[in-house]
Amino acid sequence: MAAGRKLIWIEEGSFYGWGCSECAWMFNPSDPGPGKSFGEMVRNVEERRHNEFASHVCAEHPRTKSTKR
Repeated sequence: MAAGRKLIWIEEGSFYGWGCSECAWMFNPSDPGPGKSFGEMVRNVEERRHNEFASHVCAEHPRTKSTKR
């Protein structure tokens, strides 16, 4: 299943952000991330998002009726 999943933009309730196309996983960073400039901070958050998406297990984030996409 990991091969077919994609990182998608989600607008659901009060959540606006990135999530998985195949399960209920959503990227929700707790802070903007380290960096000496805004561009560096953005790159660090994007890298963290990529790493967390790549390593998440869809079976650990099952969808409910409210998380259908």
